[in-house]
Amino acid sequence: MSLGLGLVAGLADYLGGILLVQRSPSSKALRYFVALGAGFMLAAALLEMVPEGMAVNAKWAPALILIGYCGVHLLEHSLVPHFHFGEETHHHEFLSAKTSYSVLLGLATHTFFDGVAIGSGFVVSDWLGWMLFFAVFLHKLPEGFTVASVMMAGGQGRRAALNSALFLGATTVLGVLVINLEPALVRAGLPLSAGVTIYVAATDLVPEVNREPGIKMALVFFAGVVGFYLLRMLAPG
Repeated sequence: MSLGLGLVAGLADYLGGILLVQRSPSSKALRYFVALGAGFMLAAALLEMVPEGMAVNAKWAPALILIGYCGVHLLEHSLVPHFHFGEETHHHEFLSAKTSYSVLLGLATHTFFDGVAIGSGFVVSDWLGWMLFFAVFLHKLPEGFTVASVMMAGGQGRRAALNSALFLGATTVLGVLVINLEPALVRAGLPLSAGVTIYVAATDLVPEVNREPGIKMALVFFAGVVGFYLLRMLAPG
């Protein structure tokens, strides 16, 4: 189940790349996925991933959550230049292929832990696995769109843009596969992916929501939070 859903999530990355390459009018709706995904992810991380991480590894979970958060922060501020989720990037911001590939590396780190989160969720319970899949899936389209736009802005062609989105999908599946092959890694994988998820939701995605004027995007963000909370109330047990 987790491998199948990891593949679905990975294909969403590729679809996001296709939307950019094909200049699809529907790509404008990606900003709503960013807002909805940010709210859903943040709620999932704080209400489920952190408590469950503490349950499976009470001694080291707090430190691992912090390492996950700080590790992505360090990566983005040392190797990866500034970029916007779900928004085509202007060419003057990415002047070389090297820069665009550094962004790909940073996003691949995110997507690997997306897969770790899904795999770890299913080790704990089917319900948690499904919820983490939805949390990951909601930001996959903007993620694929973003990496494709960065590659094209760095002077790469359409094929390289699509291949980069496909690569993000593959690293997602790889993260799921690692947990499937060694379920005991959930003790480190779940709290680490919780820290990464908090970073992606609160530090990467929420600022994108805040860039949009007016209240509409804020309401979509809160809809993501409320949506997760309502699903949590319906959870078995």
